[in-house]
Amino acid sequence: MNIDFKKGNGLVPVIIQDNTTLQVLMLGYMNEEALAKTEKEKRVTFFSRSKNRLWTKGETSGNYFTVVDIQPDCDNDTILIKVDAKGPACHTGTRACFNNDTSKGFLYSLEKTISERIDSNSENSYTNKLFKQGVNKVAQKVGEEAVELVIESKDNNIDLFKNEAADLLYHFLILLKAKDVKLEEVEEVLIGRK
Repeated sequence: MNIDFKKGNGLVPVIIQDNTTLQVLMLGYMNEEALAKTEKEKRVTFFSRSKNRLWTKGETSGNYFTVVDIQPDCDNDTILIKVDAKGPACHTGTRACFNNDTSKGFLYSLEKTISERIDSNSENSYTNKLFKQGVNKVAQKVGEEAVELVIESKDNNIDLFKNEAADLLYHFLILLKAKDVKLEEVEEVLIGRK
């Protein structure tokens, strides 16, 4: 990666994005040393302009950013880093430094939680118990939820309709896991149909 640190007098802006939900978590700055340390340790290190030193996110709070991907922009003077965030990003305790909390991207977070419950063989998890019954049982449950959604769509109770839609999406994600297919792969099929 050939980053142009000269444009910003030795610093470049770095956008931190949640790898699962794609939510923008914060903006920081890096010099060459901070970038090298970040690449080596796989934890985001910034150059703190106020402290005039390197600063690894989470060094005092424990809320580290584990690097998943690093990409420069088209001019090589800004960096996008996708991370797995441990804890809140902002010093105020909020998930992000921007007021951008949204439910968009939540399905990816839910997909990750479903996968973790199954992979860890969580004994008290409904998700894991259903998964262990096999793909036929999971598919049957998706069918049941789809029928319930169709029934609710014929009535005027929008809350019940939304709840049935949520049940269908949840069980659909379990079915994807049972078939070893990621939600992103389904999105790629839809994009291909565009």
